[in-house]
Order: sequence, then C-alpha cells, then structure tokens
Amino acid sequence: MKKVVIIGSGLGGLTCGVILAKNGYEVTILEQATQVGGCLQCFTRRGVRFETGMHFIGSADKGQTLDRFAHYLGTSEYVGLSRLDPTGYDVVSLQGEQFRFANGKEAFIEEMAKSFPKERENLHRYFALVEQVANASSLHSLRHTENDSALNTTFQLRSINEVLDEVIGDPLLRQVLVGNLPLYAAEKDKTPFATHAFIMDFYNQSAFRIIGGSDAMAKGLIASLEKEGGKVFTRQRVTEIVCDESKAVGVKTATDDYYPADIVISDTHPARTLEMVSSPLLRPAYRQRITSLRNTIGGFSIYVHFKPGMVPYMNHNFYGYLQSTPWNCEKYDELSWPKGYLYMHFCHEENPRFAESGVILSYMHYNEVERWEGTTVGHRGEEYEQFKQQKAERLLEAVEHDFPGLREKIAHIYTSTPLTYRDYTGTERGSMYGIAKDITMGPAARVHHRTKIPNLLLTGQNVNSHGVLGVMVGTIVTCSEIIGSETIFKQIKACNE
Repeated sequence: MKKVVIIGSGLGGLTCGVILAKNGYEVTILEQATQVGGCLQCFTRRGVRFETGMHFIGSADKGQTLDRFAHYLGTSEYVGLSRLDPTGYDVVSLQGEQFRFANGKEAFIEEMAKSFPKERENLHRYFALVEQVANASSLHSLRHTENDSALNTTFQLRSINEVLDEVIGDPLLRQVLVGNLPLYAAEKDKTPFATHAFIMDFYNQSAFRIIGGSDAMAKGLIASLEKEGGKVFTRQRVTEIVCDESKAVGVKTATDDYYPADIVISDTHPARTLEMVSSPLLRPAYRQRITSLRNTIGGFSIYVHFKPGMVPYMNHNFYGYLQSTPWNCEKYDELSWPKGYLYMHFCHEENPRFAESGVILSYMHYNEVERWEGTTVGHRGEEYEQFKQQKAERLLEAVEHDFPGLREKIAHIYTSTPLTYRDYTGTERGSMYGIAKDITMGPAARVHHRTKIPNLLLTGQNVNSHGVLGVMVGTIVTCSEIIGSETIFKQIKACNE
C-alpha cells in the first residue's frame, strides 16, 4: 500500500484524500490549523454561526454534476441543502434597477427578456454558448469521452467582455450578465470567457445554501476518508518536503515529526509549497514563474449578527453596485471605495423565516493592510481595529442604499480583511481565489498539477479553476496522475447508477 501525504485540509486536499483512499492508498492529511476545511470553515460568535468561504453551491439537484460527485465522495448524508429562489437565485442591482438570474436556461432567458425584450434572440445565443463551453470540458460535465478541447481552448483565451460584446447588443444587458463577477473576481480584458461560462452553467442548473454551514461538507469528507482508513492530523504545519536526488520521500513538520511518503500532494498555495522545497529538482526558472504569477484581489468582510426576528431570511444573493458597471470594482481609491458589494444570509436551519446572520463582502487590496503584515489574528493593535471599523461604516452605508434601515436591525458585527484570509487559508496576500486566470499571459498564467519532482503534485483552487466545482474537478486532474481519469469517471458513474 503506497503512502500519500497531503498538505492542507481544504476542499482539494480532502477530496484528493477520499479518492485515493477509495483506491487503496494509505492517506495522511496534515493541517496546520486547529480546524480543518480551509475555505469550508465556519465560526460561532455569541451562539450564532457564520460562513467564511463557500457561501452557496450549484448543480446539486439529483443527477447534476455536484450531486453525482457528492454521492461518489460519500458526503450526501452529511450535507443538508436549502434551495435558493429558482426565480432569482442571484439579484443584481445596477443603475437603479434590479435584475434576477433564474434557474434553468429558458427561465433565465424569459426573466431577462422582461427587461430586454429586443435581446431575446441574443440571449438564446449567449446561453447556447455558455452550455457549449461548459459541456466542452469533460471534467465539468463528468463525461470522460465527451469533450471538445478546441472549443474549450478558444474560450480560455478570449475575455468575457470581448465575447459578450459580440453576442449581446444592449450595453446594459452586457453589464447585467457579469453582475455576479465577485464570485470569481473577474477583470475586464483579462478573465477568460470559459471561467464565466463554467460559473454561470454551474449555478444556473440549481443553486443551494448548505444548512448549518459548509463545514458540514468538510465533516462528511473526513468521515468518508476515515471510513477508508485515511487519517487527518491538525496542528501539523509542514515546514519541509524532504527529497532525495530524484523524488520526494516525505515531509517534516514544525513539531519535528516526519511522515514518509511515496506521493506528496500539496493543497496549499503554490508559493507556499515552493517555500517547503529546498531541492534543486525545482529549478530557479520554475520558482520565479510561480512566485511572479498575479493573484486575484482580496476581500473585506462584515459578518452581521441580526437582532432576533428583525430581518426576513433572504433566499437569494444580492450584488449591489454604486456605479454603472460591475467591472473595475477592484480599481478604487480611498474616496471611491466600495464600488460594489455582495450580500448573503446564512441558512442556519431548514426553511428559516428570519435570518440570524449574514455576510457583506467587498474587494480590498492587500496593500491597504500590509503595514500589519507581521501581526497575528487578535493581536494587530488598536489602529488596525479602527481601520476595520471605518471600512465597516463605509460598507454598511453603501448597503443601506439598497436596504434602508438595515443598521438598526444589527446586534453585532465582526470584520475580516485580506490579512485574516491569509492567516486562515494560507493564500498569497489574502487573495480571494488564488492565482488569477489571465488571458494576456496565455499558458504561462496556468499552474499545472505536476511539478518537476515526479511524485509531488498540486491541487486546490490554483490548479484548474476555483470554486467548489472547480476545486473538485481539479482533484480529478491531480488524482488521475496516480490512478487514471478513466478509473475515476467509471467509479463516479457506477456509484450513481
């Protein structure tokens, strides 16, 4: 039985662990924090729960991609789902109007055509293209032999706005269709249309919140892993990936523990992985390329604890913009921030009548908090707390434009910055989604799951694509290097028949 050591217990690490344990490998996952899950973590304050990362999921109806994956991984029995409003799971507020994203192709088109009746034909063209691009990837469709790599490659190299300019005539509709871009931190002229298509297709099929928080998925994955004989150890920060002259042979931790390994998989940011490797097997040119890759912007979050019975549960996600376009919200200064925000409620129970908590997110560059870089959570000083309070006031003021009177319904707020995110997830400079997808850099912007060390592999949001589906299908890429993709696809199919 070959030994696999996985560094990090985020969604990518846990999923890789389950797949490999199912196939007879001896899996050990090492997590530096006290809590597993990475972006699946939740936290509790004053008896109220808050979500930190995976706020909602898509394609989870019976037979859809995530549902099939969940059955394969054995998490279905642990994860309760609450459906978002099918007539408008996402609501975009732009130029004084609100626009709803409805589930299902025809329903989506009909809803948009209410505001843009002359664009009906173009909406059909747009959605056909979204489906074609999403289905062109065998990974995203979980169909091993059905893919169109040429189509997939084409739209990995064309920007979202370039394609929309060709397909959609109405300038406002083009803005509306990218209203959910905070889900992937898209940038004008840089983010590929394929990323947009994967996200739109994933959530358009169906959209849900996880009842009680996404850490239920982490608990389900750990249960599946342990059932297959795998192990997870917390408070085990890996400091070195030990190599001989040709391969990795194990890892060392900060507590001087050594774990021998036939295969090492890193679910940390690639830059963090390189810091653990001193071997000349990783050449300086590779190190330079990885460390110089641009990361997506970070985020500022307000975790809102509502007064009991004051705020009706909002069964959709709300994207509010204080400018005429969702684009360029990352290009702000002190006076123009925030240009937009994403507001969501936490689903604490099945079919809640009132919300107990929610989160408000807006972009924030790391350089705004860089002066506190050497500090730790809870020990950053009074100036940092004042900075966060000022930002929270500004963001709440922006939200009140769309939700008048919200402040008086709030009992408590808690805040986080890119520093917080960096410390809890290990991502570079607190980036929301890791390494940015950038068509201007071509293939050089992509991180391969393989490294020059033959048995050191990468997984997580920096490989393939981010988001729950992107990370999960990325684990197929990583694990395929060990057991073959055809084996995994056959197993997924078999357990869903």
